[in-house]
Amino acid sequence: MSLKIREVRLAYKTVGVQEEASPMVDRADKVAGYMAGAFDSHPDQESFWVVMLNRKNRATARQMITLGTQTAALAHPREVFRAAILGAATAIICVHNHPSGDPSPSAADMVMTRQLREAAAAVDIPILDHVIIGERQHDPLGRGYYSFREAGLL
Repeated sequence: MSLKIREVRLAYKTVGVQEEASPMVDRADKVAGYMAGAFDSHPDQESFWVVMLNRKNRATARQMITLGTQTAALAHPREVFRAAILGAATAIICVHNHPSGDPSPSAADMVMTRQLREAAAAVDIPILDHVIIGERQHDPLGRGYYSFREAGLL
């Protein structure tokens, strides 16, 4: 039996330039604004994203980690932190959407966030928040998003 040996390469590519400093995403409402449009290409499916931050907690990049179904988007810590490490993030914010419009977290969202928090400690890349994006009209709080940090869970 033969075993393929692979070489892994890391390449950075600038895909845009901003005249102003990268956006500060220090509150869940700013994260929701930063993610505007990210879920438009698959509005009926959950997608899980990582926002990568620099030392000053300014966004440097965002990457979709997984595209799921109408009711779930599984994200394993391995994929989340692979993106963070390759993106040279010093901290991250996790973001996913709920196509139903209600951003209230599910039991699976709670479990995933706990797993990600534990993995974050192991790799020393803190998760500053996990934000679930929904729609204002379907949100019991009328905000259109849910923040684990604001809820005291991160």
